[in-house]
Amino acid sequence: MNFPLVTTDWLADNLARKNLVLLDASMANVIGREPIVYDLPVVIPGARKFDLEGSFCDLNSTLVHAFPAEDQFTRQARKLGINADSLVVVYDNQGIYSAPRAWWMFQSMGHENTFVLDGGLPKWLAEERETASSLAQEPAASGNITGTFKSGMVCGSGYVLKALNAGQITAVDARSPERFYGRAPEPREGVRRGHIPGSHNLPFAQVLNEHSFKSAEQLKLIFARAMPANNLQTVFSCGSGITACIILMAAVIAGNENNLLYDGSWADWGSNPALPVATSE
Repeated sequence: MNFPLVTTDWLADNLARKNLVLLDASMANVIGREPIVYDLPVVIPGARKFDLEGSFCDLNSTLVHAFPAEDQFTRQARKLGINADSLVVVYDNQGIYSAPRAWWMFQSMGHENTFVLDGGLPKWLAEERETASSLAQEPAASGNITGTFKSGMVCGSGYVLKALNAGQITAVDARSPERFYGRAPEPREGVRRGHIPGSHNLPFAQVLNEHSFKSAEQLKLIFARAMPANNLQTVFSCGSGITACIILMAAVIAGNENNLLYDGSWADWGSNPALPVATSE
């Protein structure tokens, strides 16, 4: 897998690149951190909207923010003019929040030539680079990308429960300690407090330095403290599968391999009374 980040300097130098497709994956609903609110619409020039809460979400699923199926992903990505040879760069308006989710979706659908802008829009603005007031329209010509889902990158609760009981995975949760240990209520109705038994807590803010990721060396130390050293597959979760991708990407930056996203995350696990819950520290 490629190193997942590009810098603002790199993007500024490559905005006019013919095969570059720039996607804004910002979300309307930001949970787990104080959102950055903008007085006026502002985007990076040429960015097209990557709708994680609509077009690229399986709205028929019982899961919150469920991954789309191959045909939905293919159809919507082609509308954005994405080709098989496109170089895709994703950012969001919180710095690092939802862009890693879009990145993992592309990875899971077989388009590895996809990267996240480290620092996102806040860093771009702080450097006083060129901006636009609206997103680019979908191109007239459709792209030719075809999503091919790669098994072993996204899983459900059944896999997590079986693999944890068999000692085959390490589970890491990106929520705050207050939510992880059940000291704070969940933001979604009907979801129990607590965490998956045997999972480890790594709040996503710990892998970030303001709006950007910490260095690979720093991330290696963070993961060494947060989870046991083993060669097991690591399953990442959070509230609904968005911020889990932040710590999953941090793991990739740190050099960790064999990473997996629990797409339903706690919104799925915590709402199923048949699944066990832990709250102890």
